[in-house]
Amino acid sequence: MKRGKNYIDSKKLIESNKLYDSAEAMALAIETAKSKFDETIELHVKLGVDPRHADQQVRGVVVLPHGTGRTVRVLVIAKGAKADEAAAAGADYVGAEDMIQKITSENWFEFDAVVTTPDMMGLVGRLGKILGPKGLMPNPKSGTVTMDVTRAIHDIKAGKVEYRVDKTAIVHVPIGKKSFGQEKLMDNFNTVMEALVKAKPAAAKGQYLKSVYIASTMGPSVKILYKTV
Repeated sequence: MKRGKNYIDSKKLIESNKLYDSAEAMALAIETAKSKFDETIELHVKLGVDPRHADQQVRGVVVLPHGTGRTVRVLVIAKGAKADEAAAAGADYVGAEDMIQKITSENWFEFDAVVTTPDMMGLVGRLGKILGPKGLMPNPKSGTVTMDVTRAIHDIKAGKVEYRVDKTAIVHVPIGKKSFGQEKLMDNFNTVMEALVKAKPAAAKGQYLKSVYIASTMGPSVKILYKTV
């Protein structure tokens, strides 16, 4: 893979075989984010689980204390009083069959998260093959299938992120923007790591945290020595 000059220069600042403490790693991730735009700082954690087994799945949500730095557009699929509640709570789009039709017929995806009430899941379920691959399908475990639509909207807008182990047993989570600075990014990093440690499946054997890396959108990764208490 051909790399740009900024990436090559940034890579020289990182010792390839060194395990950095989290604060030093965060400082490097910020320093090596040299693009003109405000790069996202991403966390990548390799877990000692086998995602093929249901009892070793790692999935959950966490609200970052300083948010993600993104403006999140929320679609709520609900009817009646819950639709009115969603609109009052700041949902960007609210509807029912009309929204489902818009997605299926117009290939409309001007939203970043979907919240729905349990009574609407019969309709929303039809969108599984469309929303699922994009990571947008509402799910009770992530708090996006709920009667408390106000809280769901507020949590998402405040910086709630979902973490989920992929097929290679890695969890990828955005933890903020370069412009946040080291202190806020460290708060978000520690919040996610604590959630991942608590989410360890009982069926997981051996070393749980295999490796922990952080990296900016366009920068090289920095490996972290992470110790659980």
